[in-house]
Amino acid sequence: MNASISNNRPAATGHSSYAPYIKARWGLKNHWFPALFSEELKEGEFDATTLCGEPILLRREAGQVHALEDRCCHRGVPLSKKPYCFKEGTVTCWYHGYTYGLGDGELKTIIGSPDDPLIGNASIKTYPVTEAAGMIFVFVGDADFGEPPPLSHDLPPQLRAAGEDHYCAHLLNPNTTVRGIRRQGAANWRLASENGFDPGHVLVHQDSPWVYAQDWALPLGFRPVTEHATTTFVENNAPRGILNEYVPGADGVAHYESVMHNEMLDVSAFGGQNVPAGLRTSMWLPGVLLVENAPYPGMSMYEMYVPIDDQTYQYWELIACETPTPEDETAFVDQYENYLKKAMFNDFNDQDLVARDAMQPFYAQDAGWSAEQLCSLDAVIIGWRKLVAGYARGIQSPPKELSRPRKSRTL
Repeated sequence: MNASISNNRPAATGHSSYAPYIKARWGLKNHWFPALFSEELKEGEFDATTLCGEPILLRREAGQVHALEDRCCHRGVPLSKKPYCFKEGTVTCWYHGYTYGLGDGELKTIIGSPDDPLIGNASIKTYPVTEAAGMIFVFVGDADFGEPPPLSHDLPPQLRAAGEDHYCAHLLNPNTTVRGIRRQGAANWRLASENGFDPGHVLVHQDSPWVYAQDWALPLGFRPVTEHATTTFVENNAPRGILNEYVPGADGVAHYESVMHNEMLDVSAFGGQNVPAGLRTSMWLPGVLLVENAPYPGMSMYEMYVPIDDQTYQYWELIACETPTPEDETAFVDQYENYLKKAMFNDFNDQDLVARDAMQPFYAQDAGWSAEQLCSLDAVIIGWRKLVAGYARGIQSPPKELSRPRKSRTL
């Protein structure tokens, strides 16, 4: 995999170098996004979600998941309000009986007007779907995009740290068991993604029960000290992301300084154990965080920040563990259900949710991007913004009904 080294200094003024990122309020397009956990959609059932402002109806039929626009082309009502399926391979609108093919979205018939000339000449959008790691992924993009790239291009790759055999569970590995939750966050997806791998935000976790339980001496922050503190991955036909090089290179040179004391405030990190050397973070298009060797060595944590609209996102929180035997899987699932789920997703990650929600008013309507005052801790944030601006497959536009100018009306 080719990698280009990013500079560890933030831009001095303005944000012209990542202008497309500022426009990505509604997310990115022509990428894969998780829609549901597979277990949430049983055979013969419908469900609905919204990805990047697009309402999507899902149905599992004969083991296959189909995804269509959740909006009847007739009068615009959501099909998911009360979807009917009178014939295999179709979905019928509950309002006037417009009936669409699950596979192509084409209008097949109208219950009360079976000879209508509109039949065969109207349709709703359909979306490519794939399932992996117990999740249903939907490709949200342009209708004329063509064949979507493999799902693996929109997930973190299996990484190894320089100078060591660095290995942890990967989402797509055959012997990996994945457990997690999804919930809604009250902030723009960009704020959520930037929070996830921000090396300066560890202060919010100083009083985390998880940190106390590990007796970690969690640094006050991680300050980049060389131009190799971050690495960007921009190879064609491969995942694209940016990595915090917390692990020293083969030459032993450290690219980040763990700040353990602030002399002016006389504040120090507490705890008796160093943070594990294999723990590091990276962020990948279209908004997937990988935390290696967490919550324990050999495990991985994934977070996905999926835009719902310009003010909310679906927050996916996952823990992956290699379980080569049934006994290993049973032990991990027991540990997850009885400890890790609450310790990581509530006691720890809830602190990030509070921080993201607190930023939202400042960045509402994108005002904060010009008003923010960044420091050296934010080098990787700038790198992420530039990566999205230069290598995303597209920037999602606002929904059509929101982009039309509103006419004034006099009474």
